Amino acid sequence: INYGKRADHAEVVAICDKSPEALDAQRAAAKGLDIAFYERFDDFIEHDMDAVVLANYANEHAPFAIRCLKKGLHVFSEVLPVQNMKEAVELVEAVEESGLVYAYGENYCYMPAPYEMKKLYESGEIGEFEYGEGEYIHNCEAIWPSIAYGDPDHWRNNSYATFYCTHSLGPIIHATGLRPVSVVGFEGTKNARGLRTGRKAGQFGIEMVTLETGGIVKSIHGDLYKNSIWYTMYGSKGRMETGRQGMDKYSIHWLYQWAEQDDKTTDYAFYRPCVGGEPFEGRFGKVGQREYHAISDRGADAKSTFGHAGSDYYSMENFVKAIVGDESADIIGVYEALDMFFVGHFGYLSALDGSIPKKIPNFRNKEEREPFKNDTSCSILASAGEMPLPFSTKEHEEIPDSVYENIREKFEGQKERKQYGV
Repeated sequence: INYGKRADHAEVVAICDKSPEALDAQRAAAKGLDIAFYERFDDFIEHDMDAVVLANYANEHAPFAIRCLKKGLHVFSEVLPVQNMKEAVELVEAVEESGLVYAYGENYCYMPAPYEMKKLYESGEIGEFEYGEGEYIHNCEAIWPSIAYGDPDHWRNNSYATFYCTHSLGPIIHATGLRPVSVVGFEGTKNARGLRTGRKAGQFGIEMVTLETGGIVKSIHGDLYKNSIWYTMYGSKGRMETGRQGMDKYSIHWLYQWAEQDDKTTDYAFYRPCVGGEPFEGRFGKVGQREYHAISDRGADAKSTFGHAGSDYYSMENFVKAIVGDESADIIGVYEALDMFFVGHFGYLSALDGSIPKKIPNFRNKEEREPFKNDTSCSILASAGEMPLPFSTKEHEEIPDSVYENIREKFEGQKERKQYGV
């Protein structure tokens, strides 16, 4: 709704949610707007519209995306694109057959500093990519009741450790435009903090990824104790890195670059956007004496107040641009989205197999899809059929019903307090 209010090229015409409370909240936010509300997707998809934004459970996006594409609707899919390889094949073929726009909502790619990294890399500032790291650490214990509800079958409680990998990996893949070709995966430790939330997997996952040029990326993500978002890239003539979340509230806006210039000297640049509408002035540091730069020329824009440092707005803006045929649209298409997902999937197969390298298929080639047309392997048992993956590489530890009951009670208490404004 907020995007529709702000943008001059799109409007929200219908909203669907199975939760009556969620719909009531959206009705309140949409006061004065002509928006239809639905509880059933079967009814919603019949509404007269051009595109659908999918923000359902992370393991359920593909079936809904495929239905929308077959209905003639463009699709913006939240994270993740699919939950298993069979869905990946079906999604690619639905996109190809429809000719419609599919955009993957990996919004971390559009955060100020990661997106500036993309612009600088494409301009050749640091040369050819050699090594990078992406880090997405989010200790979710405090919010677990509001995102998993005490449901033992919720995807968050049953997904393997490397599943949710695209926040850490995605910005580097999108910045370089390079395809991952192999991965070695690792599962982090299990501990009491994870078990008391009801999660069955280890606390974090790591993927060591080889790209098509031989460059290597380390991706780490999960529920370690202290939150952190951070990216770094090394090239043949320089490097750059973002600020690390936790330095201050603007840290993911910061970008530092050290690069070889024409005279073979190392120059240092500090990129930081305008904050609160006021541009930064002057110079920083003694090496290179380069001026401050405004990141992506959007620092003072009110659109940057949207969630995830403004990236929620800009990922959606590029989706709409693609629909209307704007050649400047920068979306994450279906092949790139699956490249990101495959790293986590094959990374887990690697971890299960003693952390040996696993080849990543290229789904741009139809012949590479064929072996996976019936591959339902995943750790969500309702979808895995006869190909279930274990929840963890570690010894399975039964989680008592009392853990989920406790989480459920906390969730119900949160709902009640919110209802009565406490």
